[in-house]
Amino acid sequence: MFLSPTSGPHACPSGIALLTQRGENASGRLRQSSSTQQRTRQRMHIVARAGHSGPDGKRRVVVTGMGVVSCLGHDVDEFYNNLLAGKSGITKIENFDVKDFSTTFAGEIKNFACNGLVSKKMERRLDACIKYAMVAGKKALADAQLDWEGDAIKQLDVAKCGILIGSAMGGMQTFSTAIEDLFSKGPKKMNPFCIPFAISNMPSALLAMDLGFMGPNYSISTACATGNYCILSSAQHIQRGDADLMLAGGADAAVIPSGIGGFIACKALSKCNDAPEQASRPWDKNRDGFVMGEGAGVLVLESLEHAKARGAPILAEFVGGAFTNDSHHMTEPLPDGSGVARCITRALESAGVSADDVNYVNAHATSTQAGDMAEYRAITSALPGKHLRINSTKSMIGHLLGAAGAVEAVATVQAIRTGQLHPTINIKDPEEEVDMDIIVASDKQALDVNVALSNSFGFGGHNSCIMFKAFKE
Repeated sequence: MFLSPTSGPHACPSGIALLTQRGENASGRLRQSSSTQQRTRQRMHIVARAGHSGPDGKRRVVVTGMGVVSCLGHDVDEFYNNLLAGKSGITKIENFDVKDFSTTFAGEIKNFACNGLVSKKMERRLDACIKYAMVAGKKALADAQLDWEGDAIKQLDVAKCGILIGSAMGGMQTFSTAIEDLFSKGPKKMNPFCIPFAISNMPSALLAMDLGFMGPNYSISTACATGNYCILSSAQHIQRGDADLMLAGGADAAVIPSGIGGFIACKALSKCNDAPEQASRPWDKNRDGFVMGEGAGVLVLESLEHAKARGAPILAEFVGGAFTNDSHHMTEPLPDGSGVARCITRALESAGVSADDVNYVNAHATSTQAGDMAEYRAITSALPGKHLRINSTKSMIGHLLGAAGAVEAVATVQAIRTGQLHPTINIKDPEEEVDMDIIVASDKQALDVNVALSNSFGFGGHNSCIMFKAFKE
């Protein structure tokens, strides 16, 4: 879609036309011409080396960088240290008046600033969902020793670098404001950016414009399974040879009146207003709904040969994953967890590992009556044994919707790197069916993680499982 005409039947708003005519990206810089980029790629292309395939003949995929934006911090180490300490990021909502809402708290990000990772002009205009994605993406690149303004990133073949950052809700605040303006001020007063900054593909698109990445670029929206879908799909692009490097993850920013109000209307949110930090309590008998969160998580995935050729830090290896669908109900899983169990089994097959190899699960565990136990039954059915350890990141940061799987993937990789599993807080009266010997509850636990599984499920019956392990030659 080209937004260059300034007159005629296909005219676009002057603000958008100015940006596109100048070739300006979200960082406020002018993009290189295609011919200049081509010369740069020809001059500085990294040549991938053969001989780094797995037993199935597919290229091995490794994690070389991570970025996060969350209510517990916007630095990966700070974020994970807060999780290890059992710190809750759930607080009373401050960004809008909640006096008329039956739920008044969330995993809200306070006073967010892009700190130069997005131009000041674009920072004022962009929806928070896009800002979170761009900041997390650029931080992930820096973590992978590919600072977005540095020399190393210029050595990449941009035609083989892609971005797949999804969102469940997209630019929800931008769209909500546009609707309000339409009915209060009329169509002529609507923001000319209301559509571009609301659609869910724009985080990936704008980030690509800043970086010059020309490989696979799109978004996936499978509700709260979005992050995992994007990570697995990105890995598959690398395995097939479509890309050498992918930025993969999810972002959402739905802690806004229409977001909180909408989930209240479908009776999904906890109402533990007197003690917000105790509201997200997976597997506890008194859980009364999930807690809304917001933020972004992005992983840098690379083929092993590409990562080694440029001397990249290797944080973990992505080993496989799977998708299934319950075909049962819009918002509730199959009660026996059979759809999730099938997804776990397929993920094991994809990774070429046995159930005994998996000793850690970062569970979806949203603190809902139906979902928690269905997933628990699925996990313990597909992965039986006392060697297993399970925890829930959402007990401390809430449910980040389309960003949940990506942020939890960051936590999963950190568990592998540190050998420490964060606790699941707020389990005071566990369900009788739950074996607390395999739940990492009130305190962190040391574990030499062999293979880790991270689950994410979404409205519509979407199930997703992704798996990581420590990298070994």
